[in-house]
Amino acid sequence: MLLVTATLLRHRHRHRLRHLRHHIRLKSTSPSTPQHYHLPLNHPTYLIWSANTSLGKTLVSTGISASFLLQPPSPASHSTKLLYLKPLQTGFPSDSDSRFVFSKLDSLSLRLRVPLSVSNSVLRSSLPRSGIRENGMRDLNFLEEKVVTGAAAELSCKTLYAWEAAISPHLAAERENAPVEDSDVLKMVEQCLREEMECGNKTNLLCLVETAGGVASPGPSGSLQCDLYRPLRLPGVLVGDGRLGGISGTIAAYESLKLRGYDVAAVVFEDHGLVNEVPLTSYLRNKVPVLVLPPVPKDPSDDLIEWFVESDGVFKALKEVMVSAYLERVKRLNGMAKQAGEVFWWPFTQHKLVPEETVTVIDSRCGENFSVYKGSGNDSITQQFDACASWWTQGPDPAFQAELAREMGYTAARFGHVMFPENVYEPALKCAEILLDGVGKGWASRVYFSDNGSTAIEIALKMAFRKFCVDHEAILNFSEGSEEKKHIVVKVLALRGSYHGDTLGAMEAQAPSPYTGFLQQPWYTGRGLFLDPPTVFLSNGAWNLSLPESFSEIAPEEYGTFSTRDEIFDKSRDTSILATIYSAYVSKQLQEYSGVAQSAHVGALIIEPVIHGAGGMHMVDPLFQRVLVNECRNRKIPVIFDEVFTGFWRLGVETTAELLGCKPDIACFAKLMTGGMIPLAVTLATDAVFDSFSGDSKLKALLHGHSYSAHAMGCATAAKAIEWFKDIETNHNIIPQGGILRELWDEELVQKISCHSVVQRVVVLGTLFALELKVDASNSGYASLYAKSLLEMLREDGIFMRPLGNVVYLMCGPCTSPEICRELLSKLYKRLGEFNRA
Repeated sequence: MLLVTATLLRHRHRHRLRHLRHHIRLKSTSPSTPQHYHLPLNHPTYLIWSANTSLGKTLVSTGISASFLLQPPSPASHSTKLLYLKPLQTGFPSDSDSRFVFSKLDSLSLRLRVPLSVSNSVLRSSLPRSGIRENGMRDLNFLEEKVVTGAAAELSCKTLYAWEAAISPHLAAERENAPVEDSDVLKMVEQCLREEMECGNKTNLLCLVETAGGVASPGPSGSLQCDLYRPLRLPGVLVGDGRLGGISGTIAAYESLKLRGYDVAAVVFEDHGLVNEVPLTSYLRNKVPVLVLPPVPKDPSDDLIEWFVESDGVFKALKEVMVSAYLERVKRLNGMAKQAGEVFWWPFTQHKLVPEETVTVIDSRCGENFSVYKGSGNDSITQQFDACASWWTQGPDPAFQAELAREMGYTAARFGHVMFPENVYEPALKCAEILLDGVGKGWASRVYFSDNGSTAIEIALKMAFRKFCVDHEAILNFSEGSEEKKHIVVKVLALRGSYHGDTLGAMEAQAPSPYTGFLQQPWYTGRGLFLDPPTVFLSNGAWNLSLPESFSEIAPEEYGTFSTRDEIFDKSRDTSILATIYSAYVSKQLQEYSGVAQSAHVGALIIEPVIHGAGGMHMVDPLFQRVLVNECRNRKIPVIFDEVFTGFWRLGVETTAELLGCKPDIACFAKLMTGGMIPLAVTLATDAVFDSFSGDSKLKALLHGHSYSAHAMGCATAAKAIEWFKDIETNHNIIPQGGILRELWDEELVQKISCHSVVQRVVVLGTLFALELKVDASNSGYASLYAKSLLEMLREDGIFMRPLGNVVYLMCGPCTSPEICRELLSKLYKRLGEFNRA
């Protein structure tokens, strides 16, 4: 009997765990619509945290309130108000923290003879109406208040959501059929804080938001409260534990908050005679004040009024710390834009075109949103969707960001940094295994680590050139002691409009462009044969193929348009007349180049598969690139895929080799590989490429490397990010059959935008939506400022974009919901109309 009962209990436990994980996954980690919050910063607001339940958060909130409100008013002082919010309350109505603060402040005001108006309200509750339990929360709108005529101080207490059962909010919400989503809690908190802005600057205001239970106690959706409130990133006060074992719990709570990017202004706890403040102060290295309250009377009949009076000095000190930290934060935020313009040298930026008022001051990031500071007398923190994915690197939602932060923290603590040559450690090995089983599956056998995309390209060029030389017997007789000097000139075959990085060698592998001019790179010569590629784009609702002048003799009816985007990637096109034309063209170009430059050889093909990113978000005809690969293979010219931008589901597939239907010899990856959390790049290669460096002399090895090659933090983060992206449990956009992304951009809106009168062309694929604005020749290209006013309007709509001249684009992450993408397109479409009329 006992065995059966134990089995049933274990089954129930597993079922509840699965239910909770599913609930958290659906309700918390993947919001289906954009969640943008606008928080006033003209008054200090603090979260009151606790290392655990029953440590006195509400006592601390009450003490702070008293120290702030119950001071004898001076003749010139402004009115004073404190807003106390309790977003989540269980055990209601017998237990109500907002009522405790309300009643104690009323009693203290009488005790200290300081006039105070007080109010307490409960907005929503699961309590049954007329004794009948109903599903869901209902408006309670309970209010009790005491207005004192002539009082210069006011306390407003509010409970936002209340459940009857005295248990954790996630259990109460489930048992009482009264769920509340994280976004609802945050919106309600935001609304209450914004309403207080109506008090104006003549009111001295302080806002406290008291959490429920401990730092990591679940909220009503099941997500931890330290995750629930993270989008707001309000600074906090941590109520620690002065009891035996409290040091450990307080430090764990503090680290949980810091790991999620919270600022903690102070730690405060009740004295239990164990001097816990000494080791805590040592651990915090005096950076965070640790304050100790007198022991709380244990007699239940004690109303604690005298204890609050006795504790006034500690609470005044705590209040001063909070106000000082707030003033310092605002001062720093207000001065950052000016100072940045004086000390930074921003990349790809003409500083004369960036006045101080246009500098975006980013306070933090949560998932896909920047938290941006807005000053000019109406201080606030507002959110903007990072629609350029911070130069194409970003992928995490808030839950993913927290997961990667934990992985990075663990790895940094375990490894720090260790050198890579002739060594092995778990993060690097696991990362390599995942890469070879993913983007390199079926062709790659070796992983070469570096630090960024441009250097990954230079490594790839060295690999390709060596392979070419070996295959063409240029250095077969090389030996360390040989005096014979062999030298051949090798160049690349590449496409005009491609971009492979900013370092000198990578720039040599691309055609002349604004990035390679004399003022940018005086050494530039352009070491390659550069071909104009055919491109594909959406215009007026149809996918069109645009051929360069090299193909001017081909009549449009011979290639036509495409009914769908999928037709562009259909491999049946390989047998078309156009494929034959492409092949003949490439072959002719290679032959003519060899004839003209007899001393030079095309030693590598390098392409950005499918999309040319920095070159203007052009989609290259995949048939043309496939023909290029085949022609080079026939000539034993190594093939390099530059997937620094396009890899890891940026274009809807793990690797664009899946879209092209052909494999490289060498491929480079970076950016999204680590979820955008930390720089790391890799160059993957075949066994044949690796073997071309094999020999008895070290001088035949690949003599290239970086101090931080295969750094453990980057490798661990990349492994975690790739696993997260491809797991259907964490990335809801992954289609299990094939591991590709579902369509993220609303087809109807895409079609409408492609038909807009100001739009020249549209490219949409995977996480990318790009459009080129119609302009005359003088306004086109990378230096164009034509899109500036459009981008300013979109930033007002909460969308941060950075243009490529007259090309603007939206870029989401592989985990972004289609609903968010639709919202972005809707705002863009609306603003295009206003931009057209401007």
